[in-house]
Amino acid sequence: MRFDDIVTCVASIAVTFALITAPLDMVFVSALGLESGYNVSIIVSFLLSTMISGCIFAEKIREARRQTIARIAVLWAALVMPLAAIVPATLTDWGPMAKEEYLAANPGATLSTSEWVNWEEMYLDIFMFSVVGVALVLGFIGLYVGSMLRRPLKSRIAKT
Repeated sequence: MRFDDIVTCVASIAVTFALITAPLDMVFVSALGLESGYNVSIIVSFLLSTMISGCIFAEKIREARRQTIARIAVLWAALVMPLAAIVPATLTDWGPMAKEEYLAANPGATLSTSEWVNWEEMYLDIFMFSVVGVALVLGFIGLYVGSMLRRPLKSRIAKT
């Protein structure tokens, strides 16, 4: 698979992800509540968007399956990584949430301003690690399953 095909596949994953995330958010949040529903929605969106793109690009992925899927999954994770780093910075309650979780785990602890900044950075690093890890694993699984769902062109022609 050529690099431009890999970029097109990753772009289709991103577009599919953007189109299915909001409806899945509404479904899962109404069924499971805000925190659990949102997390499940993101995980399902990662998996479904890669499965759909795997199915669309199945013929090209089949040429060198593992190597191609790995390249696509890594590029997809590389696209998700800056988003995982930027989005929390735009959320007003991210810092207070990080402090609240630290204080809940360490009652009575006091940190300097510099230590709070380091804690929030570490919290962001862990968040980014988690999101990129999920994107890599579910990207690989979704692309593999999606590419397997679509039969090769030769077997489709033979059955008709």
